[in-house]
Amino acid sequence: MLEDNRVLSGGAGADERFEEQSLRPQTLNQYIGQDQVKQNLSIFIEAALKREETLDHVLLYGPPGLGKTTMAAVIANEMAAGFRTTSGPAIERPGDLAAVLTALAPGDVLFIDEIHRLPRSIEEVLYPAMEDFCLDIVIGKGPEARSVRLDLPPFTLIGATTRAGALSAPLRDRFGVHSRLEYYTTEQLTDVVLRTADIFGTMIEEEGAEELARRSRGTPRIANRLLKRVRDYAEVRGDGNITLDKANEALELLQVDRLGLDHIDHKLLTTILSRFKGGPVGLDTLAASIGEESTTIEDVYEPYLLQIGFLQRTPRGRAALPAAYEHFHMEIPAQ
Repeated sequence: MLEDNRVLSGGAGADERFEEQSLRPQTLNQYIGQDQVKQNLSIFIEAALKREETLDHVLLYGPPGLGKTTMAAVIANEMAAGFRTTSGPAIERPGDLAAVLTALAPGDVLFIDEIHRLPRSIEEVLYPAMEDFCLDIVIGKGPEARSVRLDLPPFTLIGATTRAGALSAPLRDRFGVHSRLEYYTTEQLTDVVLRTADIFGTMIEEEGAEELARRSRGTPRIANRLLKRVRDYAEVRGDGNITLDKANEALELLQVDRLGLDHIDHKLLTTILSRFKGGPVGLDTLAASIGEESTTIEDVYEPYLLQIGFLQRTPRGRAALPAAYEHFHMEIPAQ
């Protein structure tokens, strides 16, 4: 995973990971947002249950923080199936994958996060497992090597990725269900904030919840993390009640502006606007200029800036759009 200690996408400690688990909905009805995805999945799940079959393999993709892991757990719960999790980087050898697959019980859901980071050699072992529920293992070396086929129980593989284009075509085609998770609306994120505050036992006014939602970049994970930090501020600098004023004060202290852009977003955009005259500028050059990794810019910062029309990708690199100039009260160059 990307290591990033900023407020909007920082790593969570043990306590916060436990809190995140408690916030996860258990059913599709409890899951806020992603209405089209939920509607489709509810039909596929009901049909699979009626036929007493496993659900077809599911690929969940979209920007980070939109609830792919949560959706996978909900699917397993709706199927009344066991839920096993791993990640692409954790599976380095075919033996690692074999150990995971042979430990599955009939009907289990196997969730592989960051599935685009699976090595190609592992993908080839995964193909027969997904298609025929069997595993081909080579025993021995050299002339004495022989292939042994192991039967696997029927299971559902759910893969999650922020970079669907990085998946090889043969692997992508073996998923029967492709679901893209979209950014949330302010109204949906307000519901998320209110639900989380209720679970935490935190007092929050609806206007305060709306302000948090507005600055959460369309992402529930960010909304929940900002709520935790604003809750801290309200408890220390107030009576614990998150009002609109307290939300604004806390978010200004956290350097999160009205559009949800933090100081790193500001640094990235102002570098393009000022140093590179609006661009285009190459990704590696931009990363070196602001002291961030290119993959961090591409996976963490860019998706939202592209979504709100501040940035565009061109064959020559990244370029700022007029909305970015307006946000920073800068004059748009004549060209």
